[in-house]
Amino acid sequence: MRSLFPVSWLWLYLAVINLITFCVYGADKRRARKGAWRVPEKELFLLAFLGGSPGALLAMTVFHHKTRHRAFQVGIPAILVLELGLLWWLRQTLF
Repeated sequence: MRSLFPVSWLWLYLAVINLITFCVYGADKRRARKGAWRVPEKELFLLAFLGGSPGALLAMTVFHHKTRHRAFQVGIPAILVLELGLLWWLRQTLF
């Protein structure tokens, strides 16, 4: 029988990182409107790379943030595809 314990922690981690990513993208958009200090783009990409790509993509859509930047138009969906591939591979090999 396979243990669901590690999978539960993975889903919890993904939920938290996506919520954080969504909020950081929203805060960055708010700061952009006010002309305040911004979150560096490499940090926005890092959040996406750490599992927050669905949250980043949702935030880009909801807040209309970074939608004109080619690196984000291509990079965030590419990271999402890679992460989905990794999840599929983990499911096939570990569970």
